[in-house]
Amino acid sequence: MLMPKKNRVQIYEHLFKEGVMVAEKDFFLAKHPEVDVPNLHVIKTMQSLRSRGYVTEKFSWRHFYWYLTNEGINYLREFLHLPPEIVPATLKRQVRPEGSSRPRPSRGDRPTGDSRDSRDSRKTDEKQAAVGSGGGEFQFRGGYGRGNRPDQS
Repeated sequence: MLMPKKNRVQIYEHLFKEGVMVAEKDFFLAKHPEVDVPNLHVIKTMQSLRSRGYVTEKFSWRHFYWYLTNEGINYLREFLHLPPEIVPATLKRQVRPEGSSRPRPSRGDRPTGDSRDSRDSRKTDEKQAAVGSGGGEFQFRGGYGRGNRPDQS
């Protein structure tokens, strides 16, 4: 599809920065919500990248989801003339502050071993042998079913 190179570069820059792209399946939408280009240009550009194996595509509930592959990262780095130190946001590790981790209970806060004993006794108390249709002893009466024919006497 013919489109201005400026639009294609904007789409490529956004895709490389985020590592993913989302677009609603609406070909008549005037502007894409994240990139200032028509939605049709985004869909067709990503379709072109998908056919070359640079992105993987998922479609769900009228939305396209595209994810960059390693080959796509190399292609966009080459196209946009970016150094190898710059990576998409999906490949960056999230830095967690020291104080944000959940506090773990110490050994003294844990319940005692009585809970296991109460569970075992509850299991044995609830089980009864004569419950349901299979409560009695099973008896095999031969001659019925597919393999054996009843005696013809």
